[in-house]
Amino acid sequence: MNLFADIRALVTDSLEALAAQGALPPGLELTNVAVEPPRDPAHGDMATNAAMVLAKPARLKPREIAEALAPLLEADGRVASAEVAGPGFINLRLDASVWRKAVATALAQGTDFGRSDMGGAKKVNVEYVSANPTGPLHVGHTRGAVFGDALASLLDFAGWQVTREYYINDGGAQVDVLARSAYERYREAHGLEPAIADGLYPGDYLVPVGEALKAEFGDRLLNQPESVWLREVRDFATEMMMELIRGDLKALGVEMDVFFSEKSLYAGGRIEGALKALEDKGLVYVGVLEPPKGKTPEDWEPRPQTLFRSTDYGDDVDRPLKKSDGGWTYFAPDIAYHYDKVERGFDELINVFGADHGGYVKRLKAATAALSGNRVPLDIKLTQLVKLFKNGEPFKMSKRAGTFVTLRDVVDEVGPDVTRFVMLTRKNDAPLDFDFAKATEQSRDNAVWYVQYASARVNSIFRTAAEAGMGAAAADLEGLAPLDHPDELELAAKVAEWPRLVETAARHHEPHRVAFYLYDLASAFHAHWNKGKDEPRLRVVQETDPAGTAARLALVKSVAVVISAGLGILGVTPAEEMR
Repeated sequence: MNLFADIRALVTDSLEALAAQGALPPGLELTNVAVEPPRDPAHGDMATNAAMVLAKPARLKPREIAEALAPLLEADGRVASAEVAGPGFINLRLDASVWRKAVATALAQGTDFGRSDMGGAKKVNVEYVSANPTGPLHVGHTRGAVFGDALASLLDFAGWQVTREYYINDGGAQVDVLARSAYERYREAHGLEPAIADGLYPGDYLVPVGEALKAEFGDRLLNQPESVWLREVRDFATEMMMELIRGDLKALGVEMDVFFSEKSLYAGGRIEGALKALEDKGLVYVGVLEPPKGKTPEDWEPRPQTLFRSTDYGDDVDRPLKKSDGGWTYFAPDIAYHYDKVERGFDELINVFGADHGGYVKRLKAATAALSGNRVPLDIKLTQLVKLFKNGEPFKMSKRAGTFVTLRDVVDEVGPDVTRFVMLTRKNDAPLDFDFAKATEQSRDNAVWYVQYASARVNSIFRTAAEAGMGAAAADLEGLAPLDHPDELELAAKVAEWPRLVETAARHHEPHRVAFYLYDLASAFHAHWNKGKDEPRLRVVQETDPAGTAARLALVKSVAVVISAGLGILGVTPAEEMR
């Protein structure tokens, strides 16, 4: 029930009626006709630009079109008034029955209220986190995990078939470094002094790995050359780190559908296959690149390289596929991985990266476009850094120093619900300050508390109603007729915004819009409840007015339905009561 889509359909149907009457030319393109909230709420509930965008192709003045269109819109029972404003905008006010119907629909559909078929059951792959399997997840990974998971849930809610995927970077040099670091902890488990040289991972999280290696291999790897133990230790340590990461994700409420191993690309000849696909399209050649940014670094020398024509697909420069020693560049397995996604039949791809991966955006988009023949779009969302504060002091993190703040540290401090909601109180590409004290304070300045308080307040209202023997909410339009106060209808209108908000957020891949909306809805609900203190007519439970109480309980329940659905998308459990 997207009211804005419904009213837009009314506008376009009315325009086609005008064309049939000869008042407009036939065959006008209506794609840019929009129905949106007016900039000033005092102007009405909705506004349409139809007359403005059609004036030029129709060779008519905007007001001429608007004055012909307005009476047709006003003739619809849902529209109380259609007023022509300015050069040709039409401001619409909707009948109160529309808002009552939104409440009834919310109650009938429950937490499915707002679900959409906008995605058309298209298959979308959302890849997120994908941290190197060299240690526990840190707070930066936490933001990517929360954002990616909420985006996946949002797209599912809006009608896509979603696959949540984690790309395990287990084919690069970093897992060899992990193996060497773990081997030192293995030596330590045997009572020897570990040699944690520069470049190794010093964190204590590898101590249990060393103990597990001792339990698995005994002392047979001691005093052996690296060639003997590197592969076994690498595989063992990588698996233990992935188990740690899976546990971290579970603590945050994140479950992946697919864990994809980079190693599988090397083992199965899949890199060669992907590059062959590019070669067949004439997109691989041997050439010499210009010096980076027009300046020649001291260690740079021109040499022939195997290159991908990524500039044909919007990249700044063509990208090397092979290193001077004949091995693959880091980009080559990335190409193969995205080719694999394309071959798996996904209609859309979304990657969630940290801000430090901004340089990969154009080249990966170019590769995906080339491999799919521009069929499969790739959207890359970058998450900016999170700054942690505690007791007014900033927390610093350094993965190599072993002093970084982990995902578990954050979750243990404030819980998964607070962690997830706070991480979504800013757009993904904006920096985020996460203050542990503010995240747990009980005030309207704390968005997660304020929304959860609304959920708990609804439950409290229903408990009060049950104690008075009036716990049933009206569920049909006739029973909702007592909702006629402007404040009640305003709150119902806020509930009615939810389906449009879902589609807008999904279209732009912006789950933070859900968090923002929930805060606005909670604010409207709390303000409405507080008005009842001064205006008895607005109090929900009134023993002398059972019909009105049932209608107002329905309004309150519709708020709870939307909050529950929205929190579900964010991966947050609604509060039953506040403690």
